[in-house]
Amino acid sequence: MTLLCATLLGLAATALATKLEARASSTSSATATSSGSLPAITITGNAFYSGSDRFYIRGIDYQPGGSSSPVDPLADYSTCSRDIPYFKQLGLNTIRVYTVDNSANHDQCMGALADAGIYLALDINTPKYSLNRGDPSQSYNPTYLQSIFATVDAFAGYSNTLLFFSGNEVINAQNTTTAAPYIKAVTRDMKQYISERGYRKIPVGYSAADVSQNQYSTAQYMDCGEAQTISDFYAINNYEWCDPSSFSQAGWDTLVQQYSNYSLPLFFSEYGCITNTRTFAETTALYQTDMTAVFSGGLVYQYSEEGAGYGIVSISGNTVTPIGSQFSDLQSALNSTSNPSGNGGAQTSSGSEQSCPASSADWSISPFTGNALPATPSGAEQYFKSGAGTGPGLTGSGSQNSGGGSTVTASAGAGSATATYGSGSASGTSSASASASHTGAAWSLKSREAGGVGAVGFGVVVGLSFLFGAALMY
Repeated sequence: MTLLCATLLGLAATALATKLEARASSTSSATATSSGSLPAITITGNAFYSGSDRFYIRGIDYQPGGSSSPVDPLADYSTCSRDIPYFKQLGLNTIRVYTVDNSANHDQCMGALADAGIYLALDINTPKYSLNRGDPSQSYNPTYLQSIFATVDAFAGYSNTLLFFSGNEVINAQNTTTAAPYIKAVTRDMKQYISERGYRKIPVGYSAADVSQNQYSTAQYMDCGEAQTISDFYAINNYEWCDPSSFSQAGWDTLVQQYSNYSLPLFFSEYGCITNTRTFAETTALYQTDMTAVFSGGLVYQYSEEGAGYGIVSISGNTVTPIGSQFSDLQSALNSTSNPSGNGGAQTSSGSEQSCPASSADWSISPFTGNALPATPSGAEQYFKSGAGTGPGLTGSGSQNSGGGSTVTASAGAGSATATYGSGSASGTSSASASASHTGAAWSLKSREAGGVGAVGFGVVVGLSFLFGAALMY
C-alpha cells in the first residue's frame, strides 16, 4: 500500500502540474507555460523605443461590455483568451483598456498578452473613482488617489504595461478647462508614486478629446512647468479622417505641423471615423514618414460593438463575429504597412518644453494661473511611503463625494520624488514580472485538504482519477 501510494502520488503530482499549467483559473496566477515578459518600452525624445528600435503603437481600444456596465476584461481569462487570437490576426502590439478591477488578479491575461507580443495602455480611472470635471477640487481627494495608486500597484509589475492614462476626455468642451490643473496634479502624483514605490519608469500621460478650441492649449499645458509635473506623453482622440479622405483633407498635415516642435511622444488614443463606411485607409497613412516624425501610431476605436457603431466585431458569449469587412480591412491595413526605416524622423533629444498657455476665452484654469497646481490632499501623503493597499475594485462606494479635496496651491518643487520607500514589488495581487505562479491552485488544493481529505488519501484519489481519465475540477 505504501509503495502504491508513493507511486500514485508521484503520478498525481506530475499530472496535476500538467493540468495546472494548461488550465485557466480565475484564482491562479499566469500559467506556467507563459513566459509573461516583454521588453519594457522607454522614451527618448518624442518617441517610444523597444531597446534601440522605435516602437509604434498598433492597437485597438478594448472594453467588451462597454461603459454602461463596466467589467474588467483582464481579470477573466475566458474573456481575454477568447479575444487574444483575434488581436494576433489583426497584427496588434497594443490594446487600450478603460476600466479594470484593481482588487483582482491579472496575471493570466497579462501573461497571455505578453506571450502574444501585446502591450497594455491602461486608464487608471473607473466610473466610480474619477475626477468630476464639474467639481474637480472635491473629487481630487485621498479616496480617489488611493484607488488609482492601487491600480498602479496592480499593473506596475508587468513588463507589458506600456503606459497609464491619468485621464480621458476630462476636458470635453470649451468651458471645462478648469479641470486641467487637477488632471495635471494626478499625473504628477502618479509619477511620484511610481518613483517612490520603486517601480520602473512607466509613462504617464493624458488622452485628450479633439476639442478644436482647446486641444492644442491642453497639449501645451501638459508640457509646461516644473519637470515633475510634465506628462510623459500626450494622446489625442482623433476622428477627422472619414473615408474616403487623405492626409491633407483630414487635416493631418496641419496637425503634424502644429506639433512639429512638441517635446513629448504623441499618438492617437482613439481613431476611426464612422461617418461613412470606414476602410481604415488612415491606418496605412498613420505609419508613413509624413506622420511618424511626430506621431507614434494609434489605437482604433473599438474592438467590440457596444451600441454606438464603432465595433469591428460583435460578441455573443464565446462567439466573435466580424462586422462587415472592418476586421479584414483593418487586418490588411496593419499587416501590409511596415514601420519606416530607422527612427522614422523622430527627435532624438528631449526638445523644448512648452510655455503654459495664457488665459483666454478658450482657456481658463481659474483659480490657478500659469503652472500652479493644487497640492496633493494631505490624507493621501501616507500612500507614497506605505503603499496604497488593496484597491476598492468596481464595487466600492466611489470617491467623488468622499471629502478631503484639495484647493490649496502646491509649493514649488512639490511632487518631486525625494526617496524610494518601496521595493518595486506590487502591494496588490500581481506578480513582479507576470511570471508563472500556482498560488491560486495551491490554495484550492489546501482547501480540499482542510475539508477532511488526508494527504495520502487525496493523493490516491487524485492518482486514480488521472489514471482512469477522470477530470479533476477546481
